[in-house]
Order: sequence, then C-alpha cells, then structure tokens
Amino acid sequence: MAERDGIFAGDDPFVIARSWLAEAEKSEPNDPNAIALATVDASGMPNARMVLLKDIEDAGFVFYTNYGSAKAQELDQGQKAAFVMHWKSLRRQVRVRGHVSREDGPQADAYYASRSLKSRLGAWASDQSQPLSSRGALMAKVAKVTAQHGTAPTRPPFWGGFRIIPTEIEFWADGAYRLHDRFVWRRATPSENWETTRLNP
Repeated sequence: MAERDGIFAGDDPFVIARSWLAEAEKSEPNDPNAIALATVDASGMPNARMVLLKDIEDAGFVFYTNYGSAKAQELDQGQKAAFVMHWKSLRRQVRVRGHVSREDGPQADAYYASRSLKSRLGAWASDQSQPLSSRGALMAKVAKVTAQHGTAPTRPPFWGGFRIIPTEIEFWADGAYRLHDRFVWRRATPSENWETTRLNP
C-alpha cells in the first residue's frame, strides 16, 4: 500500500470520495456533484457528457437518466464507463472506471419521488436524445403528461439509475510547480482487495 496522509488518508476510497464531495459542497458554486461521464458506442466511438452524481454508496457511484438516452444505450451495450469529478475551487479531482449495472428498483423510485414535481413530469415528457421539432412541442407534451399523471406521477418505466462499481479510482490534488499528488486505487474485480499506488504527476 502506498503511504498516504492528509486528504488522501484512509482505508476506503468511497469514504475519501464522500469526504472530498462534502468539502466541495461548501466551496463549489454550482453542482459540486457534476461528473463528466464517458461511454463508448457500438462502433467504438467515445462519448462524454455532464451528469449529476446522486449517491456515493459503500461500493459504487449512482446517477439517474432516461433509459432511452444515448448514454443509457451505450451503458447497457458496453457495461463499462468512466467519469471524472473535478472541483476547481478545491483544485482536486476524482477519476473512476468500472462496471455498470442498472438501479431500477425501490432506490430509483425513492430518488424519483424526491425530485421536484416539474422534474418528475419532465422525465415523462422528454424522449431524451431524440430529435425535437421545437421547444413549443416539448412544452405541449409537458402539459399533456401533467394532465395524464397529475401531481403524484410514478417513476416512468424508461427512467432510472445506473451504478458504477469501480475497479479503479484515482484521487488527484493540485501541487506547486505542477508537481501534483496522485494516488490510484486498483483491483482486478470488484470482489478483490484494493491496491494503492502513488503516481507521477
């Protein structure tokens, strides 16, 4: 195990990630839980986009989306993903790579129910990543689903979560003269123990 102290100290990378996110929530002005999620399509072409991380669990990272979206289709097809969470205010980032599975049960229901009513209705109205003729057409669909589902819409069957179970997590902190501190946690499979290594900047 690499010798770590200060902000890198600890025996559990998920605890460290939660600690860093909690610090970012105090200093980052907008969406401290934003991650740049990378996937690959069926032809091998990479894709990246920003999404909001909603939970750092004891063994994984969870976010939610429309299952018809390009990202969801690529996640279902490839079963692997990577993301980076960067906080400019802290001069830190976390990089994650791992295997993906759906979160499509009570946990997804509970998160959906916690969202604002407009966001819940918007999830019903949007055919995410599909062509849209106009903003007016989208708003008309929002009005239609509002009439259909009222003020207590249930979670759409095409909307839910994804969980990334990492095999690699890297913690990076800015250093003077670009001599940054980097520690990577690696394991061949999620059932194995982590090994940590300090990396050159």
